[in-house]
Amino acid sequence: MEVTPEDLQTLRVTCQAVDDPRTPINIFHPAENIIAISVAAIIAGAEGPKSIARWASSKKEWLQTWLDLPEGKTPSRDCIRIFLAKVDPVAFQACFFHWLDGFVTDHRSSDNLTVVAIDGKTMRHSFDTAKSLRPVHLVSAWVAERHISLGQIATEEKSNEITAIPELLDQIDIQGATVTIDAMGCQKTIAAKIADANGQFVIGVKGNQPKLLATIESFFDDHWEAGDWSKGRCKRFHTSEQKGAWQEDRYYYVARIPRRETVFGNWPTVTAIGMVISVRQRGDEVTEEVRYYILSEYLDGEHFAQAVRQHWSVENNCHWQLDVLFREDDSRVRERTLANNLSWLRRVAITLLKHHPSTDSIKGKQQRAAWNEQFLAQVLQIKP
Repeated sequence: MEVTPEDLQTLRVTCQAVDDPRTPINIFHPAENIIAISVAAIIAGAEGPKSIARWASSKKEWLQTWLDLPEGKTPSRDCIRIFLAKVDPVAFQACFFHWLDGFVTDHRSSDNLTVVAIDGKTMRHSFDTAKSLRPVHLVSAWVAERHISLGQIATEEKSNEITAIPELLDQIDIQGATVTIDAMGCQKTIAAKIADANGQFVIGVKGNQPKLLATIESFFDDHWEAGDWSKGRCKRFHTSEQKGAWQEDRYYYVARIPRRETVFGNWPTVTAIGMVISVRQRGDEVTEEVRYYILSEYLDGEHFAQAVRQHWSVENNCHWQLDVLFREDDSRVRERTLANNLSWLRRVAITLLKHHPSTDSIKGKQQRAAWNEQFLAQVLQIKP
């Protein structure tokens, strides 16, 4: 399939939508060139401003077929670094949403939940001891089924997720979606914000909400001992799969909240509670793990399982690939805005690579994009 310069107009228009934060005096390379080059270079394996500039210099002839390079020159490392360190991350992310959404419209399904998983990831080598800066921690929203990022917020510590999650919810559209969050986000204000935005939620519960956790544990323990699952008071679902030598069974239970328990008076948006029992067995070795959840909607067991599993998939389908394919964990970029914007470009790259129709692995697609300009052009402007 031949990709012409006209096919890449959408990318150029997307890049032009970003407000240039630089002083207008003596701007040589326009913002849309820097963004388009950065996206293409990161898809091909570039890691930071230096490698983006090096890649652009080596691909100058190809870039000139679809970008207007001033005097035939590509931006330098400093030019790329200064721009990405100054552009506002929220505005930078927002300019990509419409473009990326057009790539994945066929992945919506009325038969399933639209699950938006909110989860945190630490860039472990982004600390700066001299400036007493901890590693950058990113809280991001990921639509698991469609493999697309909706946005992210950078914080200094994992504990700051409690304040970062509401900020992230303010900048994304969750209407009609089911938001999943781990126990760090089990806060009344977060649950209320999701409900106010016309979204649903499935949120993990652990020891940071001791009364809520104890009540849910007691309910399911009593229910289990009574052996009255057949009375329909709980919706159930079971999955079983073989992972190498391990047999893994998961049992999902959902029940309406027990109205007699006063703790739920403090959680007016919660209508149901859930429990997941994971049993892994290899020969005589057996491990068991139990997790508890609060839900805004009384889901059936299968949809509850879907929400939980899609939240867990963020680690494999996003975070793991960011670290293994794009080496994000090894990044030594310490400047917060620069680190945030580079991480966002990696998430854009993952989305584009995943939605190329080739049956190759993401690593294989990345290699082909690095070696073959025509393939890279297809990744940048694939149509569903």
